[in-house]
This record gives sequence, structure tokens and C-alpha cells, in this order.
Amino acid sequence: MKTVSLGAPRSSTVKFRMPTRDNLVPIRVDIEVDGQRYRDAFTWNPRDPDSEVITFAKRTAKELKLPATFVPQILQSIQGQLAEFRSYEGQEMQVKEKIMPLKIDLRVNNTTIRDQFLWDIGNLESDPEEFARTLCDDLNITDPEVGPAIAVCIREQLYEIASQTVSAMREAKMSKKRRAPEFASNSKAMNNAVDMFKYFGSKGSVIRKRKEWYLYEPVVDVVPKEEAAVVDAKEQLK
Repeated sequence: MKTVSLGAPRSSTVKFRMPTRDNLVPIRVDIEVDGQRYRDAFTWNPRDPDSEVITFAKRTAKELKLPATFVPQILQSIQGQLAEFRSYEGQEMQVKEKIMPLKIDLRVNNTTIRDQFLWDIGNLESDPEEFARTLCDDLNITDPEVGPAIAVCIREQLYEIASQTVSAMREAKMSKKRRAPEFASNSKAMNNAVDMFKYFGSKGSVIRKRKEWYLYEPVVDVVPKEEAAVVDAKEQLK
């Protein structure tokens, strides 16, 4: 895994955005119509015109041979998630160098991966997609769909942290507190955050501390396609 040199802790106030290099929104769609189900997860640029969503919904239904009734459902799901993201835009969030554990527990096709690692939630140049590619290379995961799924999972957790930060700052202003919290929240995820500079010193691994490798060792399991198909069938019935 990569290591990153860390300088003195930085702190700043920025307008809401994903705390990553690319401001991409994680989108998760799970729709069932007349016994058919469509599930997918991907990222979306919030600056893209809404017409792109319409085009995507129609193309998806056509390529997967889904009934036309799926188109408005897919459209509504994506637009709703984009609207929620855009509702935070323009509001302030405090960015400070902190680390917190992120977790992955995914099954993609016949590959299951479970992992946890530390992430600098104040690094606006972080790249979940690059991290996912590196992780797949390190673990010899060859399924091309696993990397994007990992990246979306990371982005979903970072999105939750960022939106909670906006809410915390807004509540602080409403209560007329002089100092807004820095990535502060009552949520369990937010309270797991630790000051990065204090935790690592001036240099350290953002991903895993060497002495804690036994706690953070990833688990990858590739099952036969027949078994994966059985699991898929059971999930379809849920």
C-alpha cells in the first residue's frame, strides 16, 4: 500500500463538495418492477445536465432489455439522489486533517471482499478510484467490476461524513456558537475520527499502520459461479 508524508495539520472552510479530487456523487439504484429487478452502483458528475440522466435511464433499460416502466423509476432514483447532494452545495464545511476507519464488505459477481483501512477525510486530493485499482492489483482481483464497486463504497462513506459536517456547522451557527466543530458529529462514524498529525506524527501510512496489519488484513473469497448464482437467486427473493 502507498504511504503519504504528512506535514502539520491543516484546517480550512470550503464550500460543500465530496472530500476527494473528483467531485463525483455515489449513486445506488435498486428497483423492482413486475418481478424484475435492476440493481447498480456508480458515480455521477453533479454538473452534468439532467438530460444525461434521461439518456442513461433509457439506454440502461434498452441494453438490459428491461420493460419501459423501468425508465421513469431509474430516472427518479438518480435525480432524487442528485437533488439531495445539490441541496448541500453552497453551504460551508470544515476540512481538517483527520483519519478514520473505512470499511468494505462487498460481493461482486463471484468475488467477496472485506477490508478496513484508515483514510484522511481532510485530503481533498484523495482518489477512491485509484485506491480501488491499487487494492485490486495488490490482491490479484481480476474482475473489472470489483474496483468500481469498491470506489463507490468508499465514496458513500465519505459523502456521509461530508454531509454530517455541513449539518454540524449549520447547527452550530444556529445556536450562535463562536466556533464551528471540525468534522464533529454525534454519529458513531464521526466520533471514530482521530487527529492525523497526533496519531501518525509527521510521516505515516494513511492506509494501514504496520503494527496493526493483523487487524486490517483484507479478506478475498472467490466462489464458483454456480454458488454465486444461487446466492443471487436468493437475494432476488428478498
